[in-house]
Amino acid sequence: MLGSDSARPRGYAQRVWSQRDVVDYGLQRRAALQELFHGGAFRSDACDADPYLLRAAQHHGESTDRPCPVCRRANLTHLTYVFGDELGYLSGRIRHTRELEPMAHEYGSFDVYVVEVCVECGWNHLVVTFVLGDGVPRQVARRRRAEA
Repeated sequence: MLGSDSARPRGYAQRVWSQRDVVDYGLQRRAALQELFHGGAFRSDACDADPYLLRAAQHHGESTDRPCPVCRRANLTHLTYVFGDELGYLSGRIRHTRELEPMAHEYGSFDVYVVEVCVECGWNHLVVTFVLGDGVPRQVARRRRAEA
C-alpha cells in the first residue's frame, strides 16, 4: 500500500494503491450532528436508515471500533459499495475492503462509496467516496452461463 496513515480518508480502513478523486464527507457529517444536537433537526430525521441498508449492515458490513455519534450504544458498521460501467452485473454491490485492491488491478475505473450505519438507532451517513482502477479500459463484465 502506498501513502502514509495521514493520507488515508478519515474513518476508512485502508488506502489502495490506485485511490484517487477522494471526497471526504466529514464536514457534512459534523454539520448534520451539530444540527441534531443543537435543536435544528429531529432524531427521526437523522436516524432514518432504510430497512434494506440496516439488513445489509447486519449481514455484510464491516465492524468498526467507532461508537455511534447519536446513540453511543453500538459501534458503527461500514458498507462499501462499488459502481462502474466496467463492473457490469457487479455494479451496485457491497464489497469487503480486502476485495478492493484485487478489483483495482482487474478493472480500469470504478467508484467506491463507504457508508457508516448504526444498526441500533438507524444513523447512516456517507463517509467517503473515491475512484479505483488501473486506468486501462476493459469490456463490461458479464455473468457466466451455468452449464446444464
